[in-house]
Amino acid sequence: QVQLVESGGGSVQAGGSLRLSCAASGFTGSTYCMGWFRQVLGKEREGVATIYTGDNKTWYADAVKGRFTIARDNAKNTLYLQMNSLNAEDTAMYYCAAAGALYCRSAYCCSLRLSRANNWGQGTQVTVSS
Repeated sequence: QVQLVESGGGSVQAGGSLRLSCAASGFTGSTYCMGWFRQVLGKEREGVATIYTGDNKTWYADAVKGRFTIARDNAKNTLYLQMNSLNAEDTAMYYCAAAGALYCRSAYCCSLRLSRANNWGQGTQVTVSS
């Protein structure tokens, strides 16, 4: 099973930036879905950004398009989420997720697959003050 360890969260003022990292290990397949989700206490976890490793294409939630960028470093087995122009609505616990791609051939499919996955990191808190 893939092991995931997130880091990089913290507190920042509105308009600021943070970069989250997710160190991943234990991959055995050829293609994967990887992504970032976030959850506010009392609300459902929601997808933020995903990447399909088969073609490295990405998917973003409408709320973060143009502000967040997902990327991965194969050599370091690390997934990143660069977050710019942060606002108070971005405050949440952020989780990294990964799963074998199986039937998925797009990052959007990955967003759906990962939302049902049961392999998550421990999360990293992002707090944006206005």
